[in-house]
Amino acid sequence: MRSSHADRRRTTAAILLNIGSSVGIVMVNKLVFEVHAFNFATFVTVIHFCCTWIGLVVCARLGAFEPKPVAWRRMLGLCASFCGFVVLTNLSLQYNSVGFYQMAKVLTTPAVALIQFLFYGKTFARPTIISLAVICLGVGIANVTDVQMNFVGTVYALAGVVVTSLYQVWIGSEQKALQLLPPQLLYRQAPMSALMLLPCVFLLDDVPALMRYELTFGALCSILLSGVLAFLVNWSIFAVIGRTSAITYNVVGHAKLCLIIVGGFILFSYPLDWRNLGGIFIALVGIYLYSKVKLAESAAAKSSASSASKP
Repeated sequence: MRSSHADRRRTTAAILLNIGSSVGIVMVNKLVFEVHAFNFATFVTVIHFCCTWIGLVVCARLGAFEPKPVAWRRMLGLCASFCGFVVLTNLSLQYNSVGFYQMAKVLTTPAVALIQFLFYGKTFARPTIISLAVICLGVGIANVTDVQMNFVGTVYALAGVVVTSLYQVWIGSEQKALQLLPPQLLYRQAPMSALMLLPCVFLLDDVPALMRYELTFGALCSILLSGVLAFLVNWSIFAVIGRTSAITYNVVGHAKLCLIIVGGFILFSYPLDWRNLGGIFIALVGIYLYSKVKLAESAAAKSSASSASKP
């Protein structure tokens, strides 16, 4: 019983850490890109993974976890899917309107569910499916302001959905298959992902402009803060998926999107109309329903285990 309560507290802490750090990094990145004009998104992602690895090295030295050896070939798929997710997300944003880009991201939740059903044999109860549909509808309404499609942009967007979904599913499956704690798996992935992503900087970022950029103290502090938050985001992503599932992580992600919209309105005076408010309300209803379903499933599983243990 104590172990169950401790696991629940750790899971809740991981979810709260993920929400707080994810919302924080979006706001800090807005400072990096808009205020300091450091518009090199792929290079910033490389910095994020370098900061993540440095943070993990420090944590390992302090005894927070013990690194375990993993064959580099075993990490290739996970690292490649991450790099593909970053590249395709940037290309989707480049070739599509913001509205279509956000709508495509909403498709990640049903895509994750479909991959788990087809390749892992996982089924979902009707209340779970209904709650996920409500969440996706709400997030779609809250985020879609202009939807303009073109063939190239649509291909990039759909490919990004598939690769992102595979990445999220593989995080959970690889942790279980390799019997690794979240920081142990991330410790092996972070430096390899940074190296694999580095060549993409020359394809996606304006390297001559990057070389000419005059780094101010304020910009340096913002970039370093973004790196620290990225360490917390990456750790919590692996922790949330490892302790729950890729579907639950997507639900948490939709909650973050709603908070980011509200945060943008409060901090950056971004417009907020009835569609945003209505979509956020619908999404929150769906998140409440999903939480209620998960609590009921947890209580039923606990009751079943208790009955099975009785003589």
